Amino acid sequence: MRPTSFHGLLATLCAAGAGLGAHSALAADFASTRPVPRIEYWQQRQATIDAQVADSDRLRAVKLLFVGDSITDFWLLGDDPWIPGRLHGRAIWDTAFGGAVPENLALNIGISGDRTEHLLHRILPKSQGGLGQLDNPALAPEFIVLMVGINNSYAAEQPVADSVYAGVLAVARALHARQPGARLLLQSILPTSEPARDDAVVKPVNMRLAALARSAEFAGFTTWLDLYPAFVDAQGRQQARLFVDGLHPSEAGYAVWRDRLLPALAAARAAAR
Repeated sequence: MRPTSFHGLLATLCAAGAGLGAHSALAADFASTRPVPRIEYWQQRQATIDAQVADSDRLRAVKLLFVGDSITDFWLLGDDPWIPGRLHGRAIWDTAFGGAVPENLALNIGISGDRTEHLLHRILPKSQGGLGQLDNPALAPEFIVLMVGINNSYAAEQPVADSVYAGVLAVARALHARQPGARLLLQSILPTSEPARDDAVVKPVNMRLAALARSAEFAGFTTWLDLYPAFVDAQGRQQARLFVDGLHPSEAGYAVWRDRLLPALAAARAAAR
C-alpha cells in the first residue's frame, strides 16, 4: 500500500502543479502583474483641466464655468470608476451642458477631494504661484456656478462652520476678482446623510451664504440657488435615492440639480435684460 500511496500523492502534486502553471500563465493578463506608476484620480482631473484651459478656441464658446469639488466633478462621471453599478451625472450633463444649447455650454473644473484652500490655489494666477486655471483671457463665462465647502467639514478647523464659511467666501471673492464680468451663481451645500453634520455645519453655512448673496458686496453680481430643500424629505432628512453614498448625488440627484439650475440661470438672464 505504501508504494501505491506514494505514487498517488505524486500524481496529485503533479496535477496541482499543472493547475498552478495554468494560473501563472493567466496572471500575465492582469494589470496587477505589471509595474505602473501611481496616478491619483485628482491628478488626472487636474491634468485634463489644465489642457482644457489652454484651449483658447474652445474656451471662447464657454458660457458656464462649474467650480467645486467632487460633487461638481462627478457631473462628468457616468459609471462610477470605483464601485460598478453606481451612476452619477454624465448623461444629465451631456444633454443640459454639453453644447446642445449653446447658451449653456459649460466647462467643469471641479476636482474630487478639493477643499476650499486647494481650489484657491488652482485659480490663483501663475504669476502669484498658483495653477492659473483662470488665466487664459479667452475664458469669459457668463456665469460661474459654484458649490464648495463640504470637504472642509472633515479634518476640520474649529469652529467648523466658521472655517467652512470663510473658505467659501474666499473662493467667491477670488472668482469675482479673476472673472469680474461673470455673474456668480452661488449654490447651497447639499445635505449629507449625517443629521448632526447638517445641523452643526451645512445649515448654518447655507444661511450665511444666502445672506452673503444679498449683501452689498455680492448682490450686484450674485444669484443665490438654495438646493438643500430639493434634496431632503418631509422630515428634513437627506433623500437617500438622490445620493449614491450619503454625500455624492446619484444620477437622479443630478437630474434634480439640473431641474433647479436651468430655471435659475434663465431667471438670472431675464433679470439682467
